[in-house]
Amino acid sequence: MVGFCSIGYALYMRYLAVEQSSVGLACQAGLNTWLCLTRQVTIVLFTYSVFGLFALIVATINLLRPTLVLFAAALAAACCGVVLYNVGLSSLALGLLILSLARRAPEPD
Repeated sequence: MVGFCSIGYALYMRYLAVEQSSVGLACQAGLNTWLCLTRQVTIVLFTYSVFGLFALIVATINLLRPTLVLFAAALAAACCGVVLYNVGLSSLALGLLILSLARRAPEPD
């Protein structure tokens, strides 16, 4: 569910806010709405590869110490990164998430 929601929101931001020329022109003209603010924040985040770096760091931590919260955070960031132009680092993070699922089951005490 986390992956679907993050991909859906990333697709919304990419195709209806970032790449939409009318929204870009309106935001540059001084329109103060939540869409312009989130559009600007999203552009800054994918310009500096924050989605990919965050996903890679959290996926690496999840590989060492797996928890559901870390897995969900890395999955959400990686899905957003794949859609929002951080494909390289995000796909590496997704690979690490898949590797984290291939762990041995803990032995009973």
